[in-house]
Amino acid sequence: MGQKVNPIGFRIGSFLNWKSRWFDENKMKDYLHEDIKIRQTLMKKLAIAGISSVEIERLPKSITVILSVARPGVVIGRGGTGLEDVKKQIVDVISKVRKVPAKDVKIDLRVNEVKNPDLSAHLVATKIASEIERRMPHRKVVTRAMEKVMQAGALGVKVVLSGRIAGADIARVEKFHQGSVPMQTLREVIDYAQVPALGKRGYVGVKVYIHKKKDS
Repeated sequence: MGQKVNPIGFRIGSFLNWKSRWFDENKMKDYLHEDIKIRQTLMKKLAIAGISSVEIERLPKSITVILSVARPGVVIGRGGTGLEDVKKQIVDVISKVRKVPAKDVKIDLRVNEVKNPDLSAHLVATKIASEIERRMPHRKVVTRAMEKVMQAGALGVKVVLSGRIAGADIARVEKFHQGSVPMQTLREVIDYAQVPALGKRGYVGVKVYIHKKKDS
């Protein structure tokens, strides 16, 4: 079971909070579509800032968007100009989804700093994927990334690569492991992310599991 279930979804509701926090029975479909579009847009636009996650909270006339980034200064910009640009992008996304002007929607933007990027599964997976896309030796890339994760204070890390690794003719799966990563213990803190790496011969999937200390 532990090999097939998403570690984040496995713990949501019991030990982890939802990334989208709202409920509206009548507009469930529209709001869900909005959340997906907002996340996709921000994860792409703010990749240079080392964005890790986007959380969305909704009230009747306002939306709170919480960004977790490794470099908050890049998002905030000089005098907060970057925040205004991000708010405009969110308004544009909402306007396109609803197909009506979204000027009445109040957007509250919060930026949280990721204190240790080497303990963020998404940032580690993104870095591995970008280096694989540059055709660097995958074993060296993964080994170096796992060493940094362990040095940052993780209890364990597991990386799984799947696809036509290094341009091979036949797709395969390679697993790399250091420390302990208990997949079936709900009380343990497991951070998980999966990121695709687009190579010349096709996609290579990168999955990263990080077992963190409870106070980290």
